[in-house]
Amino acid sequence: MSDNRFIIPISASARHVHLSRAHVGALFGAGHQLTRRSDLSQPGQFACEETVTLVGPKGMIERVRVLGPERPESQVEISRTDEIKLGIDAPVRASGKTDGTPGLELRGTSGSVVLEHGVIEAARHIHMSPDDAARFGVKDGDCVLVRVGGERGIIYDDVLVRVHKDFRLDMHIDTDEANAADLKPGATGTVITGTTDVKPEPND
Repeated sequence: MSDNRFIIPISASARHVHLSRAHVGALFGAGHQLTRRSDLSQPGQFACEETVTLVGPKGMIERVRVLGPERPESQVEISRTDEIKLGIDAPVRASGKTDGTPGLELRGTSGSVVLEHGVIEAARHIHMSPDDAARFGVKDGDCVLVRVGGERGIIYDDVLVRVHKDFRLDMHIDTDEANAADLKPGATGTVITGTTDVKPEPND
């Protein structure tokens, strides 16, 4: 049986956009402030009422949610399925690591912005506090395996550990990854330590 100390919640993160102050103004009007819609799992992070349209070489995706608060640099996080629709090839990167990534056009209610770079396929990762990291025996920047049970059980490899005093325990994957394992709201996984020779277990 799994050790409860190593069970973590898993959340599917849909396509979304983080915006800089300058781009908020360009897309929604000078002086515009992002409007909080709902809180996210990490303290201080929230989904906004504002949405944008992503425009790529081959297609567009409308009503993509903006997440707050504002960031120093704009960033777009999409899945591989989204990339195919848009006609771009974004690398798998940790958030904030945007050098050498492709760009696209963002359209808002008051204007548009062309990003020269900033589009990524977000690396699967776990947010955890220092206490959680000590309990799991990991540190910031480590990569672990996470096993998920069920009829389409799966093991996620290279899951990046991100540790900060303000983080709340939660693993984030994109919608393609969640759909591959048929994950439902409230899903959990087990961090695997000590070996990679494991098989998915059925849910209790």
